[in-house]
Amino acid sequence: MTELTFYTNPMSRGRIVRWMLEETGQPYRTEIVPFGAPMKSSEYRAVNPMGKVPSIRHGETVVTECAAICAYLADAFPEAGLAPPTTERGSYYRWLFFAAGPLEAATSNRALGFEVPADRQRMIGYGSYEDVMDTLEYAVSQTAYVTGDRFTAADVYVGSHIGWGLHTGSIEKRPAFEGYLARVINRPAAARAAALDEAATREMQGA
Repeated sequence: MTELTFYTNPMSRGRIVRWMLEETGQPYRTEIVPFGAPMKSSEYRAVNPMGKVPSIRHGETVVTECAAICAYLADAFPEAGLAPPTTERGSYYRWLFFAAGPLEAATSNRALGFEVPADRQRMIGYGSYEDVMDTLEYAVSQTAYVTGDRFTAADVYVGSHIGWGLHTGSIEKRPAFEGYLARVINRPAAARAAALDEAATREMQGA
């Protein structure tokens, strides 16, 4: 079996990929990368030149960026059923990359207290925070999951963003967001991933 290595920090977006890895049901080896010098070291930059986590190495293949990792793992382990057939991936790609692009940018700016001036919204890929929230509500309220009636890797990614955003306040509370989050987070793989990351956090903090 090809070795799968997961580079992460439990206090990072690596939590998204941990959940995805648990959904695949495949064995993997975890390497915790501390923030600061270890994450910016030449050794780790050979894996991810950005000096950020998460990353994965699957045999000779290295993948970085959370959305890309989720999509890769869904394709690498099709038996887990985490991606629709290739002929039915319109919504899957649409919402996976909406979350990686407009949603990530809009919520990050919101967290930093930055608001795009109304006369500059055409220059920004996401336009306005309000437009992103309305579009996100549309994405999660049409069907049980963002691709329809089946859970996919896109729900891992979109659900993780919504969970974090509701927790931090970068995503406003709406019944559609809370209802969707309740549907996707109530999964054994999500619970296992959270437990593993909490244990890793305690270990890092010397608890």
